[in-house]
Order: sequence, then C-alpha cells, then structure tokens
Amino acid sequence: MLIGMEMFMLKRLSLCLLAACVLGGKAFAETPAEADLESSVPELSALHEVIVPIWHTAYPAKDIAALKGFVPRINELAGKIYGARLPGILRERKPAWKAGVSDLKKAVKAYNKAAKGSDDQALLDAAEELHRRYELLFRAIRPVLPEIEAFHKTLYIVYHKDLPASDWESIRKLTPELNFGAKAISAAVLPKRFEALAPEFRKAAEALLKAATALQDLGSGANGAAVKAAVENIHSEYLLLQKIFE
Repeated sequence: MLIGMEMFMLKRLSLCLLAACVLGGKAFAETPAEADLESSVPELSALHEVIVPIWHTAYPAKDIAALKGFVPRINELAGKIYGARLPGILRERKPAWKAGVSDLKKAVKAYNKAAKGSDDQALLDAAEELHRRYELLFRAIRPVLPEIEAFHKTLYIVYHKDLPASDWESIRKLTPELNFGAKAISAAVLPKRFEALAPEFRKAAEALLKAATALQDLGSGANGAAVKAAVENIHSEYLLLQKIFE
C-alpha cells in the first residue's frame, strides 16, 4: 500500500514539475517581449551614475583630481554600452543609436587622453563633451513626448507582431487604442526646446491621426489587404513624425 502511495505521489510530483517547466518556459519566453516594449537601454541608464557627479559637482568646481578619478568607472560603464542590445521597439532608432555610440566612444577616448595629461582645460572640455554625447545618445532613443512613447508601444505590437501573423482580431482590438493614442499626440504640447518644430509637428500629428482613424473606419469585420494597407500607412506616418526630431 505504501509503495502504491509513493508511486502516486511521485507521479503527481512529476506532473507538477512538468507543469512548472512549461509555465516557467512560457514566462521566460514572454520576458523578452515585455522588455522589447520599453524604450530604454539599461547600460545607458547606468552611465548616468557617473555623469551626475562629473557634470553637477566636479565640473563646475573644476575639481581636476575628481575628474581624473572617474576614469575607471567611465571606462567600465561606457564599455557595456558599446555592445548593448536595443529593445525591439527601438529597431527604427538603430542607425541613430550606432552613430551616437560611435560619438560616445570618441568622447570617452578624449576624456582618457585628457586625464593622463596636465592640461586642466582639456579635461574640462572633455568632461563637457562626454556629458553632451551622453545626452544626445539618450535623446536618440527616448521619445520626445510620453504620448508618442505610449502610441509606439501599441503600434509595435500591431506592426511587428500582429500584422506579420495576420492576426486581424488582435489588430481590431488594438485599433481603438491606436486611435486614442493618435488623438493624445495631436493634443500634446512640445517641450520648449522643440517649440520651433511645433507647426511641422502639428501637421504630422494630424496625418497620423487621420491614418489611425482610417483604420478604425474599416469596421469590426475588416481584415486582409485593407487592414494591412491601413496599418502600413499608420507606421509610415509615425516614422515621418519621429523624423521631425532627428
């Protein structure tokens, strides 16, 4: 009787372990997809740890010894950025990212060279350039507005996942979200540094909203070529809107 019970318990344990493996595998499979929806690169964010004391403390105080002391940490953190992976949602930003990383490498090299020398102004200039290149690289991957980022998260799923899979049902479910997001972009106010681009932005935002509305107007039964053309149009208008800030 004990043997039979042990066999029963072993079978139950085996089934539980199998289920755990399946569910665990599913969780691991879903994690990259979730990460792909975030417009951020952890390695770049980590560099901020050393940029802050350089720019806000050592640089204004002209603390040359402190600036030189940051070299090992700069090299360590910047080195991780050079081989960092961009999340899927930033695939269109890859050329800008690569160019920005190249410029960051040059700034780090210049900082190292200046830190080895005795020209204090050269090191201060190198610190300023390092900060500038970090900011530009950060801006290269971060949307100008949170409304644009929110819209892109939905568009990424629709354009890069649902459309290739011909998942018309999922596209129909996300269509109102796209329309809502496009309206939010149209109503958004640009940061002051982009005020000069406002007229061009408004025109592009209206075109994006028109494209999103066209998809919604296809109705709940739409699929196939009509939906594909509408989604392609939304994606094209989105890229044109993003290009304004490049």
